[in-house]
Amino acid sequence: MLVLSRKVGESIMIGEDIKVKVIAVDGDQVKLGIEAPRSVKVDRQEVFEAIQQENRDATQFDTNLLEQLKNY
Repeated sequence: MLVLSRKVGESIMIGEDIKVKVIAVDGDQVKLGIEAPRSVKVDRQEVFEAIQQENRDATQFDTNLLEQLKNY
């Protein structure tokens, strides 16, 4: 993990087209602005993890339901 110190108004670049800028610092909360191409999906980690879990859940199915459909 790369750890950087930035002040309000300063930025870091990720590759050539993703810019992360420190917008504000208020106590233990940091507000970041992220500029990225529309093709790059940007989510908070907890949202990303929830989406991943929903995707995993969607792939699970009850084999009893499958048997019922076969008998229908």
